[in-house]
Amino acid sequence: MTICTRSRESLLGSISNNKIILSPIGEIARLYWTEIPRHFKQVDLDIFIIMPNHIHGLIKIYSTDEDVGAEHVQPRNAFQHITKGSVGSIIRQYKASVTRWCNQNGHNDFRWQRNFYEHIVRNEKELNKIREYIITNPLRWKFDRNNINSENFNLELDEYYKGIYDNLQKGFNVLNPYNH
Repeated sequence: MTICTRSRESLLGSISNNKIILSPIGEIARLYWTEIPRHFKQVDLDIFIIMPNHIHGLIKIYSTDEDVGAEHVQPRNAFQHITKGSVGSIIRQYKASVTRWCNQNGHNDFRWQRNFYEHIVRNEKELNKIREYIITNPLRWKFDRNNINSENFNLELDEYYKGIYDNLQKGFNVLNPYNH
């Protein structure tokens, strides 16, 4: 799961010496993320990280009688049906809770980017690769396509990941896939 701040503003913290330093909003984002299983009993959290302008996290949703996948994308101003216990309802409640705290504590300009990115993990090998990606995310921050100060900012995902994959195949450093 990836959730971004509006316009990728670095409101959740900063990176110093390859480590995340959370802002007060980032601390609340971390706290509220850890509380997700208290509100959704069918959910366990795996590894996650709060980055300056986005969050990566793995959520395990146990089988229920209800569909828990993403809902169909709706136009911006249309009402959308959110299935109880779905990924959409979990992320909606999480975003709303952090935003509510911000509004009550003088951070009235804080906003999330619309929607979120999700990916269903299908096997242990893929799970471990994603865990490694999340853990090492601060090390790659200066090259991250979500970092507005990066040379890779807004790079199309296909090109971004192709650069990483091609350089891994050649034995180049994955932390800076565009520096040969």
